[in-house]
Amino acid sequence: MATSDGYRRYFPYDEPYDHQTDAMGKIREALVEERDVLFEGACGTGKTLASLVPALEYGQAAGKTVVITTNVHQQTRQFIEEARAIADAEPIRAVVFRGKASMCHIDVGYEECQALRDTTRELVDKEQDIEELEQREGELLDASRSGDGQAAAARGSVMDELEELQIGVEAIRDEQNICERYYNNLARDTDAFYGWLYDDVRTPDEIYEYAHERDLCGYELLKDGMEGVDLVICNYHHLLDPMIREQFFRWLGRDPEDIVVVFDEAHNVADAARDHATRTLAERTIDGALDELDGAEDARADPATNVIGTFRDALVDTYEASFGFGDREAVDEEWTDVPIDNDTGRDDLSVSFLQNYTGQGFEVDLEQALALGEELDRRYERAYKEGEETTRKDCPTLTAAAFIERWMESSVEPGQYPVMGVRRTETGVVGRAELYTCLPRQVTEPLFEELHSTILMSATLRPFDVTEDVLGLDDPLTMAYGEQFPESRRRTYAVETPALFASQRDDPGVQATIGDVIEDTVRFTPGNTLAFFPSYAEAERYYHRFSGESTPYLDRPGTRAEELRQEFIADDDSVLFTSLWGTLAEGVSFDDDDARSVLVVGVPYPHLDDRMEAVQRAYQGAFGDGDADDGDAGWRYAVEIPTVRKTRQALGRVVRSPEDFGVRVLVDERYTGSKRHDLDEYSVYPSFPPEERDEHIDIAPAKLKFAMLNFYTDMDAWDGSPPAP
Repeated sequence: MATSDGYRRYFPYDEPYDHQTDAMGKIREALVEERDVLFEGACGTGKTLASLVPALEYGQAAGKTVVITTNVHQQTRQFIEEARAIADAEPIRAVVFRGKASMCHIDVGYEECQALRDTTRELVDKEQDIEELEQREGELLDASRSGDGQAAAARGSVMDELEELQIGVEAIRDEQNICERYYNNLARDTDAFYGWLYDDVRTPDEIYEYAHERDLCGYELLKDGMEGVDLVICNYHHLLDPMIREQFFRWLGRDPEDIVVVFDEAHNVADAARDHATRTLAERTIDGALDELDGAEDARADPATNVIGTFRDALVDTYEASFGFGDREAVDEEWTDVPIDNDTGRDDLSVSFLQNYTGQGFEVDLEQALALGEELDRRYERAYKEGEETTRKDCPTLTAAAFIERWMESSVEPGQYPVMGVRRTETGVVGRAELYTCLPRQVTEPLFEELHSTILMSATLRPFDVTEDVLGLDDPLTMAYGEQFPESRRRTYAVETPALFASQRDDPGVQATIGDVIEDTVRFTPGNTLAFFPSYAEAERYYHRFSGESTPYLDRPGTRAEELRQEFIADDDSVLFTSLWGTLAEGVSFDDDDARSVLVVGVPYPHLDDRMEAVQRAYQGAFGDGDADDGDAGWRYAVEIPTVRKTRQALGRVVRSPEDFGVRVLVDERYTGSKRHDLDEYSVYPSFPPEERDEHIDIAPAKLKFAMLNFYTDMDAWDGSPPAP
């Protein structure tokens, strides 16, 4: 195996920072020891290269594939740039993988695609067999003309087989569905594609265009060419979804123990894992299953209808019973939770189901429903392959029965939160059942145990013990590198404004104070200002209050944030109002003149609903001290630490290089280090890492503008005369 410092040849730039050198050495040794790594590094300090460089060198030396994954779109672009720089320094084979939905040229679903592939491959296999037999028939014809009697007899058998194959080919062509693009993949020489693919690090969009112009399927070509690559760049769901992960590893041609995974923005892994583990069953799917069963001529249809119909009745009865006066009329088009969990015993939906069920036993009925659903699903696939149907039908019976089985088995397990939802459609109010996974480690722990090693990197992974607990890591290497750039080129002010509790936000006096702090920050920033708020509603509130001379921009939910970011950074005196829970608060760079100051207004606690309380209870049960009345662990793990991480991420949007400079402003007295007994239990100041707390400068609202004026004057940042206080 290569020496431990051989990774330096993969570093694409002149010299790494000192902390990068230190981190690369430690990561290299951890990979040899098959240890996981928790790697915290301040924003803009080169974590990606510090992780990728030793991983790639170790991977090539030890026969491993490196996968780097993120849930932030802009980070994927950065990874591509870094991979291209590495490839220029040292030859590597890298691919960027994206989901089928965004790369399919004919826009079909997964099940349809699978059926098309099977039929198309069957056609190509028959055509290849015909080609081989035609060649054999020609050879036997020549031999028989030379007087070889055995050759003449053999030729007859070959001719019969050829005729049968040709009939089969004609039947597929005339009667069955195939994918012409995938057919071309299989029938043509695709060496040119792979030569082009590995000549650079190609984006999914580039692969799509290349394949589109040549009438090929780029997604399938990419899958077929991934085996044995050095580096794969992909999204979280390729690792966190168990079904996708199994296929993904098969495409790589690797067992899990031969894969090293780098998780970027790893503070998001817990939420992403929770989302991937959550399962839902909508009322409309149940109705589809009952309609399907009504037309099924099968003895198993009656017991299947019984159990699925009873679950539907229980679902409807439960959400209808939850409505008080006016509640039904208030339901809108977004899913709204209907709490059904009980402190003791089964949830309300399960109780209603068990009370209303009659028959031979719901487990027996479910077994019949699952068996019938599997058979129907096979029929639908066969009908699509054989051209009887133009689309590949889903089987709602199978979906409903599998969910009900899981619900009845898992809804009482620790860490599972059974919940219902309702929303309004064109036909009225409908419901759904949901199994929400509260403990992410139920997903991540088995994954980390399978892989050779993982490197989880983020600017906000501390406290490490909490990350270890939540994700189920066993004795990882932990390392943290704080701000590496000159402290003289940044300031962090904690402004002593009233604590922005929900009860305070509508107070006119509080709004006036906050509005003045925002206007002072923007006015005394020589350039652009980012302003983050606990919600889009609060961002919009202060956007409309803003009366300064700088150009205000407002980020709204559902808008294309990247387009807004480009418009904002093209300005040279503007302020962007956005939510801390939006896409601009992390994984997005605002370098140098893009943004000089950043404001975080308020403490961005998540919406504290019943679902979040369930997460708190699960964390308290898993990590508390056993005292059911002591919710400290639940609050700390589920709410406080993720909130402070969100704030730290927002602060990291500015001052991202040694030459950069800027001001970070925390607007809420809960960020200050002031000793006030009435704030002790609400203060988030202690949850910041020690070296970051040391940089918090407590300041009165009226004095902020003077401090900023002095700092930016020392930085010689003003273009002309600075504003007068």
